[in-house]
Amino acid sequence: MRVPPPPRGLIITADDFGLHEAINEAVEQAHRHGVLTAASLMVGAPASADAVKRARRLPTLRVGLHLVLADGVAVLSPDAIPDLVDAAGRFGDRMVRDGARFFLLPRVRRQLAAEIAAQFAAFRATGLELDHVNAHKHFHLHPTVLALLLAIGREFGLRAVRWPAAPKPPLPLQPWLWLMARRLDRARMLHNDRVYGIESSGAMDETALLAVLERLPGGLSEIYLHPASRCGITASMANYRHTDELAALLSPRVRAALDRLGVRRGGYRDFQPEWRGP
Repeated sequence: MRVPPPPRGLIITADDFGLHEAINEAVEQAHRHGVLTAASLMVGAPASADAVKRARRLPTLRVGLHLVLADGVAVLSPDAIPDLVDAAGRFGDRMVRDGARFFLLPRVRRQLAAEIAAQFAAFRATGLELDHVNAHKHFHLHPTVLALLLAIGREFGLRAVRWPAAPKPPLPLQPWLWLMARRLDRARMLHNDRVYGIESSGAMDETALLAVLERLPGGLSEIYLHPASRCGITASMANYRHTDELAALLSPRVRAALDRLGVRRGGYRDFQPEWRGP
């Protein structure tokens, strides 16, 4: 049975919190002076300590775990997870190959479980309350990753997971999204009804954000962005317009559109029927 969603709710999230101080700076600015309500933290990223410091002085910012299992840095050492990372402790970006290995090789699954648990533990060590979990590049859509995330996450207070379903998902992804939604519902995990930002990743500027708000349906929606105070942060995001996304979150026109909608906003914890906090 599914956790009942609100009649209409909106979560506006910044991903990659902790990857770079320019991202952290944008998250703080967009929450203090704009419409950002949540952020997803990369616990093993270079600027994670700075992100945590900022989050502690932003008590109304809802922070979740951005699980990194591709194109990023692991928490465990390469000796502990040699089948997952290179000698520098980085995951690769061959997600199809890695997904097959997660499914087929027990030793790889054991290492995967250990790394997922380590990332949850690292988040707990921050002292921040866990608002939600999602995965870098939506890798939690993989059934093995999702199963481990749910099993391990319960030990760390997991109650909400992003469902990476765009309003019109590609046909090949639809069965996997359906399966994921069923598993989340069976696990009694709160999840969104749809997410915006996948098709415009790195390009959620003011125009794009206003277009989403103009057609915002009922149920719980999430919009995710990648704001930063400068561009060119990583090679994999070379074409991302980080500063335009920050400007959109700070836009008076966007705030006015939200005020007209009168939609309830927050993080996932703000939409849990039994989970209310400051």
